[in-house]
Amino acid sequence: MSGNKNHKFRVRGWLLSIFLCSLTLCLWLGNVPKTITPLEFAGVVSAQSPDANQLVQQGLELYQVGNVKAAITIWEKAVNIYQQNHNAAAEVIVRENLARVYQEIGQSEQAIIHWKQVIAYYRQVGNLQQVGRSLTELAQVYNSLGQPLQAIALLCNPDEKNNCSTDSAVLIAQTYKDAIGEAAALGSLGDANRLTGNYDLAIKNLKKSLGIVNKFNISALRVSVLNSLGNAHISQALVKHRQADSAKQSGDDGKKLLDDAQQEDTTALNYLRQSLELASSDNDVAGEMRSHLQIIPIYYRNNATDEAATSLQQAINLLERLPENRRRVYAAIDLVHLLEPITSQAKSFRISCLKPDTLVKATTLLNQAVTIAHRIEDFRAESFALGELGHIYECRQEYSKALEITNQARLAAEQGLKAQDSLYLWEWQTGRILQALGKPDAAISAYERATNTLETIRRDILTANRDIQFDFRDTIEPIYRELVGLRLSWEESRQTANKSLVSQDSKHNLGSILTTMDSLRLAELQNYFGNDCVLISSGQKNIVESPNQTTAFINTIILEDKTAVVLTLPKGQNHVKSISIKRKDFIENINTFRRNLEALRNARIDYDTTIAKQIYDWLIEPFTKELQQFNIKTLVFVQDGILRSVPMAALYDGDKYLIQKYAIATIPSLKLTDIKPLNRQHLQVLALGLSAKTTIDGKEYSPLANVPTEINGVLEEIPGKKLLNDDFTSDRVNQELDKQTYPIIHIATHGEFGAVPEDTFIVTGKNGKLSFQKLEEQIRKVTRNNQLLELLTLTACKTAAGDERSALGLAGVAVQAGAKSALASLWAIQDNSTATIAINFYKKLLNNPNISKAEALQSAQIELITGKIGAGQFTHPVYWSPLILIGNWL
Repeated sequence: MSGNKNHKFRVRGWLLSIFLCSLTLCLWLGNVPKTITPLEFAGVVSAQSPDANQLVQQGLELYQVGNVKAAITIWEKAVNIYQQNHNAAAEVIVRENLARVYQEIGQSEQAIIHWKQVIAYYRQVGNLQQVGRSLTELAQVYNSLGQPLQAIALLCNPDEKNNCSTDSAVLIAQTYKDAIGEAAALGSLGDANRLTGNYDLAIKNLKKSLGIVNKFNISALRVSVLNSLGNAHISQALVKHRQADSAKQSGDDGKKLLDDAQQEDTTALNYLRQSLELASSDNDVAGEMRSHLQIIPIYYRNNATDEAATSLQQAINLLERLPENRRRVYAAIDLVHLLEPITSQAKSFRISCLKPDTLVKATTLLNQAVTIAHRIEDFRAESFALGELGHIYECRQEYSKALEITNQARLAAEQGLKAQDSLYLWEWQTGRILQALGKPDAAISAYERATNTLETIRRDILTANRDIQFDFRDTIEPIYRELVGLRLSWEESRQTANKSLVSQDSKHNLGSILTTMDSLRLAELQNYFGNDCVLISSGQKNIVESPNQTTAFINTIILEDKTAVVLTLPKGQNHVKSISIKRKDFIENINTFRRNLEALRNARIDYDTTIAKQIYDWLIEPFTKELQQFNIKTLVFVQDGILRSVPMAALYDGDKYLIQKYAIATIPSLKLTDIKPLNRQHLQVLALGLSAKTTIDGKEYSPLANVPTEINGVLEEIPGKKLLNDDFTSDRVNQELDKQTYPIIHIATHGEFGAVPEDTFIVTGKNGKLSFQKLEEQIRKVTRNNQLLELLTLTACKTAAGDERSALGLAGVAVQAGAKSALASLWAIQDNSTATIAINFYKKLLNNPNISKAEALQSAQIELITGKIGAGQFTHPVYWSPLILIGNWL
C-alpha cells in the first residue's frame, strides 16, 4: 500500500513538473500553463505508459507554440492509453490540465466533464485535500458560465447561518490545514457571492482570502484577490449610483448616495492599483490587463479623463504581450468599449457609436481579435469579436458589409456551445441593419429571432449574474421595445391605408405585440428581483378569456416617440391607439399627476383635475364606445414603466373619477396571474402591525397611530391572530407560519420599494426590517398542501415617486410573495383613510359572495369619495386612490 502511494505521487510529481501548473497559479486564477519547457524525464516517469508519456510531451510542445487544439487532441489520446494501462494517477494529472486548457478556449462543458472525473478519482483514493482544490477549480468554471449558485454549492454549500458544509471546498481545506486551498476557495466563493449580488459577504470572504495570501506571500494569488476585492466594491458603487439616480427622480438630490458611490469607487481603485502594481512587478501581463480594464471605467465615472487615457494606452500596449488566447480576444473587445468615455447619453456600449477617428483603432483591435479567435477555434469568442466588428460597420452606415460580418457572428455563435448569450445580440444587430436598409418585414423576423433566443436563456442571464443585471436597460430591454415599435408602425400604416380593415394579419400583429410586451415584463421582474423561483406561469392559456365576460384589459406601451394603448375586450378582440408624445414628455406628465396627488397630503386644497383629465383622454377616452358596447365593468391594467407608480382610479373624465365607472386592478404580466376565484372557505388572517416610532439605518419612521385600530378592525371581519409592535418580528412571523396556514396576511407598517431589491423591505418591531426576499421565504410556507396565499395586504408602504424601478418592485410584489393578489399602497398616508378602506374591503368581500376583489375595493373607495364614510373628509383622491389591487382581481 505504501509503495503504491509513493508511486502515485512520483507520477504526479513528474507530470506536474512538465505542466508547470502549481496550484498557486491554477487555483482560483484558473490559469493554464504559462511557459512550458521540455524536460528530460527519461527514467523518472513510469515505464508502464511510454507511448502516453511521449504524447504528453508532444502535446506540451504543441501547446508552447500556441497550437492548443492539436495539444488537446494528443493529450486526449494519452488519457486513453493511461486508461487502458490502468495508470489512473497519470491519467488524472493530464485530465486536470485538459480541464484548464478546455476552459482557456471556452469549452466549459468539456472542462466540467474532466473536473468531475478528477474529483471522483481523488475521492476514490481518499485524497480529500485534492478533492477540495479540484472542487474550487470546478466552481471557477461555473462562475465563468454565470452560474454562481452552482459554484457556491461546491465551495461552501452554506446553511441558514452561512456555515459551510463538511464536504465543501472551504471546509475540506480548513480540515486538512491547506492554507493555499482555503485561500483559493474563499477567493472563488467571494467572486460567486459578488455575482449573486451578495456584496457584503463577497467582501468578507475575499478579505479572509487576502489575509491568508498575505501570510504566505503568494504573489499570484494576491493579484487576483486584490482584483476581486476591487470588483466587489465596483459592484457596490454601481448600486449606489443607481440609488442616487433613483433619489434624483424622486426629487432628492441624492448627494449622500452619490458620496457613498464615489467612496466605493475610491476603495475599489485602491485595491486595483495594488493589484496592478504587484502584477507589474511580477511581470504578470494578464493580471495587469485585468486591473486596467476595471480601473478605466472608474476613471470615466468620476470624470478623471486624463488618468483614464493613460491607463487605456498602457492597456493597449500590454495587449501585444498577451499570449494569443481567448483572454486576449476578450481584452481587445473590452478595450474597444473603453476607447471613449462612457457618457450618460450613451451608456450602452453595444448600440452607441464611436467617433470616426476612434473607429479606426477599434477596427484594428477587432480584426486582430477575430483572427486569434478563429485560429484557436474559440467560436464564442469569435462570435463576440465578429459581432462587435459588424457593429463598427453599422456605425459607418456600410450596411451591406455590416450585415455580412454580423451573419458571420451569428454562425459562430450557433457553432459555439452555450454561445446563445451572444447570438441574441447579433440577431438584434441584424434587425437594426435591416431596418436601416428599409426592410421592415425582414427586420421584424430578425428581432423575433433575438427575442426567441432570449426566451431560452433569460433565466440564466437575468438571475444568475448581477453584473448582467446592471446592463439590462442597455442590452435586453431595447430589443423588445424596438420590435414592438416596428410592429406598431406596421399597424399604423395599415390603419392609415384602410381604417376599416380588420384582417387576420392585423389580429396576429397585435397579438404579437402583447406577447412581446408580456415577455419584457417577465424579464423586467426577473431583472429586478434577481430571482425567478417564483416567476412561474399561471398555466392559464388565455387570461383575457376569463370567466368574467365584463372585464377588459388595457396594456400600455411607452416608446421613445409615442405611447401606445392596447384594449383587449372579452374573447380577445384588440384595439390600439397611439399617443404622439415623446417618452420624456409623457413621463413628466405622469410624474406631475402623482406629485399633484401627493401634495394634498400636506394641504387641504381643491384638487386640480386637469392633468387627471388629460391622462384619461389618452388612455381611456379613445375606447369609450367599445367599453360601453361590451358593458365592461372591470378594467385590468398591464402597465408599462412609470405608469406603474400612479393610481388609475384617480383618472378623471370631466365628471367622475375612473373608479366611479369601473372596478380597477393591475397585473404585472398576463402569464403570471392566477385567475381562479377567491376561495372564501375557512379564511383566516395573520394581522401584523407597527404603530411605534422606529429608526432603520439611521432613518426615522413616524408613528402610525391608527394601526391598532386597523388591525383590530380587520380581525373583527376575519378570524385570525395579530402580532403588534414588539411582537411583530421576523422570528415571530416565521414561528406563526410554521404553526398554521393563513390564506390572508395583512401588514400595516412602513414599507419601502426601492430601485434595487436591497432597498425593498417592511419595517418591523424592535427597530427591525424584513426584506421582501425574506418575507417571500416565510410566506411560501402558506403554500403547504397546495394552498396558495389568497391575499397579501400592505398598507402604509410606498414607492419612490418618479422611480420606475421601485414601482416595478410593487408591481411584482404579489407574484414575488407567492400570493394570488396583493392590496398595497403607492404611498403612505398619515390618516386613517387607508385603514377605513381596508376594513370595508374585507367586509364587502366576505359578506357578498358574488362580489370580486376589484369590485369590493371599488365600493370601499366610492364610499369615501361620496362621503358615505368619513363625513366627507376623505373625498380627495390622495386618501383613497393610492391603495391598489395587484394580481387576481376575481
